[in-house]
Amino acid sequence: MNKTELKEFLDTKVDYYNHPRFLETDPLQIPHRFSRKEDIEICGFLTATIAWGNRKSIINNATTMMELLDNAPADFVKNHQEDDLEKLSGFVHRTFNGTDFIYFIRGLQNIYRQYGGLESIFVKSAGPDSLQSAISALKQVFFELPHLNRTTKHISDPKKGSAAKRINMFLRWMVRNNSTGVDFGLWKTLSPSQLSCPLDVHSGNVARKLGLLTRKQNNAKAVFELDQNLRGLDPLDPVKYDFALFGLGVFEKF
Repeated sequence: MNKTELKEFLDTKVDYYNHPRFLETDPLQIPHRFSRKEDIEICGFLTATIAWGNRKSIINNATTMMELLDNAPADFVKNHQEDDLEKLSGFVHRTFNGTDFIYFIRGLQNIYRQYGGLESIFVKSAGPDSLQSAISALKQVFFELPHLNRTTKHISDPKKGSAAKRINMFLRWMVRNNSTGVDFGLWKTLSPSQLSCPLDVHSGNVARKLGLLTRKQNNAKAVFELDQNLRGLDPLDPVKYDFALFGLGVFEKF
């Protein structure tokens, strides 16, 4: 396919998958259960944090997370006392355990009390055409409280070579517009043009087959290469193609 044909092909797939039916099997359905901005972004952040492995398990465990937070994540994060955290200690999703969960609630409380929330962290450190440096800044701020070293692995750092798939996915949820009822478009101070594709095994394999990615590993350099090629197809909203790449890989076994 030439560039025009590739764009037409991918645009068709975006139109098909960027649709509310996408939510039926996607962890993004969890933050869609809330209506308030801070509930959505905190739920979204925690859901994205555990978004690896079996999708049904992710959805079930993200639901459990919200139940442990009394289905009021923003209120719990902002106003919890130390005694309230004890009930989180038994939570487990793969390598993310109760100790990690408890620290994440403390870290989020610190961000909302001291920095004005998650959005402000990203806005302060955003580049003109990328949020990768802002992801690194978030990790530094997030772990400024006393913590176990094991917990730091649950937030990736592009500066250390990570593709940061889960945080890039979370940013897509928060920044891309809500015209189709899938992503939220809550963070008006950032632009979809700054987003990077959430690169995983599915989107990476499809991108290679379509000639959008040549690097063999799904790392920060691969994210940069894919970004450049997707921006060539749509500079204003390059990450809409995440729906096409992911859908082709997961649902169509492309």
